[in-house]
Amino acid sequence: QVQLVESGGGLVQAGGSLRLSCAASGSIFSINAMAWYRQAPGKQRELVARISSGARTNYADSVKGRFTISRDNAKNTVYLQMNSLKPEDTAVYYCNADLVRVGVIGLHDYWGQGTQVTVSS
Repeated sequence: QVQLVESGGGLVQAGGSLRLSCAASGSIFSINAMAWYRQAPGKQRELVARISSGARTNYADSVKGRFTISRDNAKNTVYLQMNSLKPEDTAVYYCNADLVRVGVIGLHDYWGQGTQVTVSS
């Protein structure tokens, strides 16, 4: 079994900052890319930021320059530092990981349960 557990969401005023964390645990052999997605009410889930196993990153245009994704491979953890938050950043944020499980062939996609981020104006 593999679990992704997010933390760090909450309520913040516009212009503020939050740091999300996502720790992967269980029968993990290796983790390839890790990413953060978000879904606002009535909208589709969208990619926010992604980081490869080699620490290559890419971001949605809407968060470039404000959000930073990073990872700690020793802890199987990915982070999302969110600065200069705007009301339109309000959403449920989901962690995603492409990983290889112990004893299982191939890459598999796993999701966290989501953490709410609310930015008030």
